[in-house]
Amino acid sequence: MASDHQFPSFPSLAKEGESGDAGGSQEPLLKGIHGSENYSISAAILPFLFPALGGLLYGYDIGSTSCATISIKSATLSGTSWYNLSSVQIGLITSGSLYGALMGSLLAFNVADFLGRRRELIVAALLYLAGALITALATGFPVIVVGRFVYGMGIGMAIHAAPIYIAETAPTQIRGKLISLKEFSIVLGMVGGFGIGSFFVDLVAGWRYMYAASIPFAVIMGIGMLWLPPSPRWLLLRAIQGKENMGDLRERAIHCLRRLRGSAIGDSAPQRVDEILAELSYLGEEKEVTMREVFQGKCLKALVIGAGLVLFQQITGQPSVMYYAASIFQSAGFSEAHDATRISILLGFLKLIMTGAAVFLVDSLGRRPLLLGGVAGMVISLFLLGSYYLFLNDALVVAVVGLLLYVGCYQISFGPIGWLMMSEIFPLRLRGRGLSIAVLVNFGANALVAFTFSPLKAWLGAGILFYIFFLIGVASLVFIYFVIPETKGLSLEEIEAKYL
Repeated sequence: MASDHQFPSFPSLAKEGESGDAGGSQEPLLKGIHGSENYSISAAILPFLFPALGGLLYGYDIGSTSCATISIKSATLSGTSWYNLSSVQIGLITSGSLYGALMGSLLAFNVADFLGRRRELIVAALLYLAGALITALATGFPVIVVGRFVYGMGIGMAIHAAPIYIAETAPTQIRGKLISLKEFSIVLGMVGGFGIGSFFVDLVAGWRYMYAASIPFAVIMGIGMLWLPPSPRWLLLRAIQGKENMGDLRERAIHCLRRLRGSAIGDSAPQRVDEILAELSYLGEEKEVTMREVFQGKCLKALVIGAGLVLFQQITGQPSVMYYAASIFQSAGFSEAHDATRISILLGFLKLIMTGAAVFLVDSLGRRPLLLGGVAGMVISLFLLGSYYLFLNDALVVAVVGLLLYVGCYQISFGPIGWLMMSEIFPLRLRGRGLSIAVLVNFGANALVAFTFSPLKAWLGAGILFYIFFLIGVASLVFIYFVIPETKGLSLEEIEAKYL
């Protein structure tokens, strides 16, 4: 049974440094925005579940592909006559969805604000469905690449729209938990992908079943998003920009907010909608977005924060570990395919546990402490791994501790907080385009690291490569300390007013 929570209103903020001198008066800002909102737990959680399936399907792709590449290139298990694929072809299967995600991010830049968050997620579900079907039924290598690319376009649009929809519909006091839970769903998808892959990896044509297993989740995601309401903030943005009739959109926003908050919001929904409308007008959200403006002022500052964070998230080495997990374990001595995938499952469970810890701490402890503490742990782990491969080859415990520390610390810092900060930091009218650029940076860096990991490891050696990641980790700590703000407990409008 849902429980209703009542919270006192959040005190108004004043614009900081508005007068330009110490003695000047400060104009009141956010006169009515509540940092705490009335909501029913069941009503607030449900809108999270279906967008989160977009993250789960992304994670599933990582885990299942790691196993599918083992199956598809096996002479006895692939079930095809074209199993003898080159390393470049396997690389295209592995990273094909990432290149599709890049295209999906570019597409989102142009259509996201027009479609809205809900319809963008419906399109993503359709792309997931089509990509999975094409891949599972592929009659040759080129068809697999097409299927992987289409599925990847769904990833790009889902990873763009899901955090925006969750951020714009979630109550302020649990926004961090819900968006962090989206990262939890990605990790859960990875574990599921490794688990299903482990189950099918010894079957003939098992890779087809691995990819087909994502189809039911894509269908559920599409149906769920058809049922959910649009984001009230997106409706109000269209209202103040004159895209549709103000009165009609205001009434729709009130109806949507009541569905998203449940009975606890009572008769205060119209007041809450009017408060958001007033603050959007005060913050200048009624202006149309120009291409030039995306790289100026507020959006440029938000881009530095959001894109910088997800860039460091990727170039500290994380994608290479998960995309090539099964292959790495095989090269470490676990020669049987099922051994490699089952060890990957155990690593995935560690990621789940640590992501769960971040979910419980993010709205109480805050974003910055988790980032600084987690990334500091990553830096130490990368130093340990580099030292093991260069100087401490007999100290196996150093490598084990370093690997587990790296995975755990990533999952309480960069993993969930990167996506959370991206969804919070952009102004509403720039959020669709700004976040699409940040997502493009994310997938571009992801694809680059995943594709170059093996040749760099062969050229430089694992020790030097981990030391390079160590130096990048130190740089990311400096970036976080001096650039990343603390956003816990603030509404999206308050974040824009205070930090941008």
